[in-house]
Amino acid sequence: MANEQLLLVIDAGLRALVDYVGQHTVTCLVPAFFIAGAMNYFISKDVIVRYFGFSARRLTSFPLATFSSIGLAVCSCTVIPIASGLYRRGSSIGPAFIFLWTAPALNILTITYSGAILGIEITLVRILAAISSSFIIGIVMVTVFRKDERERAERMKPSKAMDKMEALQSKHSLILILLLVVTLLMPNYLGAGRPYADKLLIFLPLFAASMVYAYLKFSRDEILQWFHETWWFVKKILPLLLVGVFIVGVVGVILPPEFVRDVLGGNGLPQTFLANFIGAVMYFSSMTESPFVKVMMDLGMGKAPALALLLTGPGMSLPSMLAIMRVFTVKKGLVYILTAVVVSTITAFIFGNLLL
Repeated sequence: MANEQLLLVIDAGLRALVDYVGQHTVTCLVPAFFIAGAMNYFISKDVIVRYFGFSARRLTSFPLATFSSIGLAVCSCTVIPIASGLYRRGSSIGPAFIFLWTAPALNILTITYSGAILGIEITLVRILAAISSSFIIGIVMVTVFRKDERERAERMKPSKAMDKMEALQSKHSLILILLLVVTLLMPNYLGAGRPYADKLLIFLPLFAASMVYAYLKFSRDEILQWFHETWWFVKKILPLLLVGVFIVGVVGVILPPEFVRDVLGGNGLPQTFLANFIGAVMYFSSMTESPFVKVMMDLGMGKAPALALLLTGPGMSLPSMLAIMRVFTVKKGLVYILTAVVVSTITAFIFGNLLL
């Protein structure tokens, strides 16, 4: 009997894995990985750092910190070196901690996969909630540590102005990224609700056109470097993603639906806070939060708690909390953690009840 139950659990995990690979990998993840690699290679990091400095206006640095995270396909732990590097090089504490919050939740891979798994409506609300909460987190961090920031700014030498910088190396880079974005979007939106073979028929010509354009406009070394950056994302994310999908399939079998309905059902504030706390403590590798939330919603979890999990799941975890306190000091880490949990709970509760 025990062996039969074990086989049932393993079969559920494998079925989830096969469904994921068959339905989402080619038309969804392949172009998204290439986009992330292109952004990481072609977009100048110096431009981002320039606008995150102490002299930058918050109306510029906060939105830039939020939207530039689109190309950073990272989880709650791997974003920490990026954010701490920006902070050490002169970024204000606000943009640095906005990076910590938004990069795992708003990058191109996460949002694309969220749309494919959970649908457009909840994904758009997720984006709006993540942006709103990130600005509040940034404002709180800058306000609480205003004195420290002012003293730190006086100690650091102002960075020299750069005569000429371009966000992209050339117009060909921009065209390539746009082609890849079209390759990513068209199959998954024009082919929505249609057989997967139809999605492939839309995807393959667009992907081939992107590769031909890259071959004609870039040198061999540039293409190899771009592929190298893309492969870095693949090897860092895909193995954990596959393991996460398998675990999600297992959870769907072993977790009683009545437990989810009783504890996380409905859209009340207690349920939203509990889901937020679960997301903050558990570790989700990049994108695994979406299939997990899908399974939990199928078992009866409310939309506000689901949104809370989507906010804190990718952006926080117990390992990342410990690392943040180690890198940024315990005081800054605790203020960030408490602020993120409170703000994301309230945001998920409001947005989940009003917009979903």
